[in-house]
Amino acid sequence: MKSILLKNVSAILPNEKRENANILIESGVITEISPNELKADEVINFENNTLYSGFIDIHNHGAVGVDTNEANLDEFVEVGKFLAKNGVTAWLPTFVPDSDENYQRQIDILEKLRQIQSDLPIAQVVGVHYEGVFANTQMCGALRPQYFKTFTRNELNELPTLKNAVHHTTYAPEIEGGIELTKELTKRSWIPSIGHTKADFQTLENAFSAGAKHITHLFNAMTGVHHRDLGVAGWALTKDEIFCEIIADCIHVHPKMLKFAAKNKPSDKLILVSDSVSPTGLGDGNYEIWGEKVSVVQGKTQNERGSIAGSVITVLDAVKNMLKLGFSEVEVSKMASANPASLLGIEKEFGSIEVGKRADLVVLDEKNDVILSLVNGRVAFSRDQKNTDKN
Repeated sequence: MKSILLKNVSAILPNEKRENANILIESGVITEISPNELKADEVINFENNTLYSGFIDIHNHGAVGVDTNEANLDEFVEVGKFLAKNGVTAWLPTFVPDSDENYQRQIDILEKLRQIQSDLPIAQVVGVHYEGVFANTQMCGALRPQYFKTFTRNELNELPTLKNAVHHTTYAPEIEGGIELTKELTKRSWIPSIGHTKADFQTLENAFSAGAKHITHLFNAMTGVHHRDLGVAGWALTKDEIFCEIIADCIHVHPKMLKFAAKNKPSDKLILVSDSVSPTGLGDGNYEIWGEKVSVVQGKTQNERGSIAGSVITVLDAVKNMLKLGFSEVEVSKMASANPASLLGIEKEFGSIEVGKRADLVVLDEKNDVILSLVNGRVAFSRDQKNTDKN
């Protein structure tokens, strides 16, 4: 693999923005970050455009007309290309409740993808997210309650798994067997994420003690904040140890509440997600998702029951929105890259620009649009080849 030098970038490092940085990449790994001149097989001069660690989307149902619950191998590749074009270099395909047979089919396809994806210019699948298999029927949102399960002991064995990958599930701890489910998920090294829930304070505390450490789409499909009853959202905001993902499309959550949440969670605990669905990237129109009609009007989804049915943004859009709200590039990089990597337990390789880590990187211009995406040191997307000089 040829070496690559990213020259004259404004690099967003873990705790600082470093101007006029030169980033050397060898064998897919960042080997040097220096203000000095460096040599490489390929030199790309960015004239102080901004370099971020590649974004990681832990909650994504699809895009460009592709639904993760139905996608074939080629369609998953198309989603991966779209994500890379938008700065996302790693992701968790997210399944809504479905039949065990369909889950098995999709997991088998993802297993095949994971065997070949390192050679493809796409966002890499690092695991799978089962959303709402064990949810509260009263907080189902756009999910399909006919496929919901309770936990009596063997239900986890019915969920197929990937080899050597992250497994993440959104569940309501108040369902029958919910705390035992939390313990079993933790025992199996799954990530238990509280969501689609009306759990009371004590149940939430019990779930936390049993291993729950994450909240799915904060504020959405959960009880809100009240001065006499914390609600799930209030508990999450006052529990510093808990990660919270949030859909920063300014539709699911009001911009003022986005700002409030980001100011009240520790900087290493808020995660930007897309919660994108298949129409993402296609524009407004009428679509069918999960067996029902969904309209997209001015970027807002709505199903026939009147519920918001996911988003049509990417994590890049969320990044732009948080920057517009006044958060620094360092803070937003944590939300989009470092924090999800930490939650998933892959932070030794992913999530920040540091020597020794994977060269999963994205370069943004002055409008925060993507110029270049690298996945494991290989160009996955390039908007303009003119600034590339071959040595």
